[in-house]
Amino acid sequence: MAEVMLMPLLSDTMTEGTVAAWHKQVGDQVEIGELLLEIETDKAVMEQDSFFEGTLLYIGVQEGESVPVNAVLAVIGEEGEDYKPALEAALAKSNGSSDDNVEQPEPSKEPEKEVATVETSAETSSSDSRIKASPLAKSMAKEAGINLSAVAGSGDNGRIVKRDIVAFLDKKETAQPTPQVQAPTPPPAAPAFTMGGEAYEDVKVGNMRKTIARRLGESKFTAPHFYLTVAINMNKAIDARKRMNEISPVKISFNDLVIKAATVALRQHPTINSSWLGDKIRYNKVINIGVAVAIDEGLIVPVVRHADMKSLSQIAGEVRELAGKAKDRKLSTDEMTGNTFTISNLGMFGIEEFTAIINPPDSCIMAVGGISQVPVVENGEITVGNIMKVTLSCDHRTVDGASGAKFLKTFKEVLEDPIRLLV
Repeated sequence: MAEVMLMPLLSDTMTEGTVAAWHKQVGDQVEIGELLLEIETDKAVMEQDSFFEGTLLYIGVQEGESVPVNAVLAVIGEEGEDYKPALEAALAKSNGSSDDNVEQPEPSKEPEKEVATVETSAETSSSDSRIKASPLAKSMAKEAGINLSAVAGSGDNGRIVKRDIVAFLDKKETAQPTPQVQAPTPPPAAPAFTMGGEAYEDVKVGNMRKTIARRLGESKFTAPHFYLTVAINMNKAIDARKRMNEISPVKISFNDLVIKAATVALRQHPTINSSWLGDKIRYNKVINIGVAVAIDEGLIVPVVRHADMKSLSQIAGEVRELAGKAKDRKLSTDEMTGNTFTISNLGMFGIEEFTAIINPPDSCIMAVGGISQVPVVENGEITVGNIMKVTLSCDHRTVDGASGAKFLKTFKEVLEDPIRLLV
């Protein structure tokens, strides 16, 4: 019996996936656990191994196309096997699937005549019902008044799919003559100018950007944010980091110091290390620090687990490894989930101070600016201080102002006297 492989749920926030690349083609032999395809989720591009063994008989989603979780990806079985019953059963189980990429095979019939001209009809032809087209394509054609006999199909066996309707409409729009509009004659005293058209580029929103927009939008407009800012004198931290890097097996950054200092403060102020769960507040006993990393597609947050139990050199090594995976879109689900507190650092870009949107389900996120040399007063004298500003964004449903202030006070004390990191 042929086996149907469905789009898997690869993250807790995933609703659809995009096929980034197929590593096998129809007719190829596939082993269980062998790399079959790469799937782009809302968080990363992940390699997907085959669940089954046999011959790849059918591919339901082409590279670059997106389908919902549990949509049909492929059918694997014995060479030459009739896979249609298994495919039809899978489609029926998912209510026929509204996605255009998943299509039921039909008995073969004479090839359809390809029509190259661009034409539409006010009413769809009664013969449309006999043309091979997916349900979604038929619906789109009916709504747009397109005669399906005028559309060339690019799907299996010439089937018309969503992309064919979209391409047909684009071609039709391009073929339409541009109406000529007589420009008004400018006043004699005014010079004549020739203005070019507006230049722009539309880029399709990827799964990651969609999820970032949805989740941060929900956070910003659902969680009542308030903000607390503190300035920290990093003079001693600069000296301590220099001495640490003389013996550390991994170069320790200021961000690593920030992470470690945050774990010390979180251990003393567990209210900050909490999560809003709607009908309850979860006070997390573990400290998992999310570290925001900027990539081309948006912001991704790998997680340093049990950060309070790790040394500075361990944190430094792990952060670099996770950041590299994030930029290559190779993070695993486990490496992107479970955060209890998040840090976003833009200091390396010259940003002195900013606010960040809370990363659900955390109660707080800390925005870290760069270190700037400014005049400060110490013991009644003006001297040069290396000041770093941090802003704590708090969810007022779980954290009040006093709790946030106490956390920042401890955090500031630790960085201004880094020996506290050792006790």
